[in-house]
Amino acid sequence: MLTLFTARFQMFRPVQGTPVRITRGAPRFKLPYQLTHTVPELAPAAAYFNSPRPAFAAAYRADLTRLGAGQIAERLGGIAQQAGDHRLVLLCFEDLAKPELWCHRRIFADWWSETTGDPVRELGPMAGPSPYEQGTLL
Repeated sequence: MLTLFTARFQMFRPVQGTPVRITRGAPRFKLPYQLTHTVPELAPAAAYFNSPRPAFAAAYRADLTRLGAGQIAERLGGIAQQAGDHRLVLLCFEDLAKPELWCHRRIFADWWSETTGDPVRELGPMAGPSPYEQGTLL
């Protein structure tokens, strides 16, 4: 069994599960927890990293589809097994409580839910449903 959540680095607390970095770079600030797991395959590629949201989302979703849910589940399942915790929290930097911000962790969450049927809940405040959850930028 694998239960996925998303959050920003600063909002994560160890009681929520096992933290997993899915960003291109590591945080340059001190974290109050150990961050030992990274899945670079879930970080956005440099080729579209600074693209406008619709182009970014399309390219990132295409990358996820190429990887496939099976390969991603295998990678995340290995982390869950190693950590002894089925709850993995996929972390990045963006503060989604700010309405103007968006991020790849929620694009991943929507893609994963659509692909596998398993929900991926955001831990911490969000300004409201993402445009992806509303179906306006898919």
